[in-house]
Amino acid sequence: MNIQFGFSGIGFLFIVMLMIPNLLWIKHQPKDYQNYVGNENKLLVCLERIGEIGVTCLAVCFNDCSVFAISLRTLLLAAAFVLMLMYEWFWIRYFRSNQTMQDFYCTCFQIPVPGAVLPVAALFLLALYESNLYLLIAVVVLGIGHIGIHLQHRAEVTSNNNQLSS
Repeated sequence: MNIQFGFSGIGFLFIVMLMIPNLLWIKHQPKDYQNYVGNENKLLVCLERIGEIGVTCLAVCFNDCSVFAISLRTLLLAAAFVLMLMYEWFWIRYFRSNQTMQDFYCTCFQIPVPGAVLPVAALFLLALYESNLYLLIAVVVLGIGHIGIHLQHRAEVTSNNNQLSS
């Protein structure tokens, strides 16, 4: 692991790609979202918050690797960037929808809970690309919390929909 403190432009770009739709989401939360927040597992929420802080700090505070040398590592970066573009598409699709809980938790590219899975997977690949163990650990912590919460919400939405249609 040969990482050096400094500024990561790539990490910054990824954080911006994460933050912009999430800031817009604050004004466009799904209808009835507040009914689900109170049921969140407190351990998952704690892990999510710790992971968010860790990822945000660690993604930008280590120097970038060279993106100009084509290697397996640059393929990891390319795959991470593709996942981030898919994440942006998820948000575009959501913001153009009726913005219901069903819209927020429907699959995208056959990926369940894409709003949670896509950014975590992209950050995981970014951590591998940078050979950054600290970022990798923060991403795993974030993934457990964030994906866990979203799977819980999706299960509740599915259960509520099944109850309504019965």
